[in-house]
Amino acid sequence: MTEPRTENLVEKPLPEPTRVTVEEVKARIDRGEPIAFLDTRSEEAWAKSDIKIKGAIRVPPKEVDRYLQQIPRNRSLVTYCT
Repeated sequence: MTEPRTENLVEKPLPEPTRVTVEEVKARIDRGEPIAFLDTRSEEAWAKSDIKIKGAIRVPPKEVDRYLQQIPRNRSLVTYCT
């Protein structure tokens, strides 16, 4: 039996996260920058909310490791929570 192949998910050091405003994100989108949105709200907060960004990747905060393969690595990431 062979060992399962594992990937090095982080190939280079990651930049420090920065806070961005809605206006900054909109400007980046308007310039054509590819952006992925990660909705990291708790299950309770997500369920209560009427506002959900279309196309956002739902990543429950206590289950990030289960969703690593769904997170794109070829674009900027914008995470949001409550």
